Amino acid sequence: MSKRNSLAAKSAAREKLRLERERQAKRDKVKRQAVVAGSLVAVLAIAGGIGYAVVQNNKPSYWESAAKDAKIVAPANTTGTNGTTVVLGKSTATKTLKLYEDPRCPICAQFEQTVGSTVKTDLDSGKFKIQYIGGTFLDGDSDKNGKITIGSRGEGSKNAMSALGAALNVSPEAFLEYKTALYSSKYHPDETVDKFKSDDYLIKVANTVGTLKNNTKFQNAVKNGTYDAWALAMSETFNTNKDGVNGTPSLVMDGKKLTGSDSQSAPMTVADFNTAISTALKA
Repeated sequence: MSKRNSLAAKSAAREKLRLERERQAKRDKVKRQAVVAGSLVAVLAIAGGIGYAVVQNNKPSYWESAAKDAKIVAPANTTGTNGTTVVLGKSTATKTLKLYEDPRCPICAQFEQTVGSTVKTDLDSGKFKIQYIGGTFLDGDSDKNGKITIGSRGEGSKNAMSALGAALNVSPEAFLEYKTALYSSKYHPDETVDKFKSDDYLIKVANTVGTLKNNTKFQNAVKNGTYDAWALAMSETFNTNKDGVNGTPSLVMDGKKLTGSDSQSAPMTVADFNTAISTALKA
């Protein structure tokens, strides 16, 4: 082979090698771009998912929008603004016991299970009337400039309050019996378990009450949220009370709180209740 041919062969080999390196560089560049693009898509997808979740979580709940803005339908057997005055008992009774409760309140359940039957006996005998005032603060609901602000700790108090409105629409007795059933040891859930947010569960409890068992009108009112707006109005009545009540259960007569032996909390035994109510009735 001549020197000339040898140089030409080497030059051709170098050119071939250069072209191969260029092709490989292009392939590597395309691969890098694909990886970057794929990573970007993944990041955007994750960000989009997070963004969607944030938007969903920040959407107004049913209670913050539809229920709060709905027209208030007051149950039968109520009076006052928006039907939030609920007075039960014989009209001949001269004294009224204000009873403040929250449906999810565990201490209210304890009070009802221990003292409730005594309160009912006194009510039936005409010793006093009861004005029921229901709160939903265990759901996290509060007051802001005279208007209820929906909290983030659940829906059970509001939903149960609405169901109590449906029971009150049937009769005062149905209301009282249903309230007793909701607070019973069998059906009242732990404070951390928001069972009352379920319409099916509320109806299940109602089916243990004679006048509410398989009561289509009552069940439809619960499922359709007929008294949801009323429940919020009742809660606002609790939030703006003039008795200085900020917890449940609380009992007030003639502007004075009824307390147990500790002179601070509500009477939680029959003996303490009898002592407190006797003193209040004599005042």
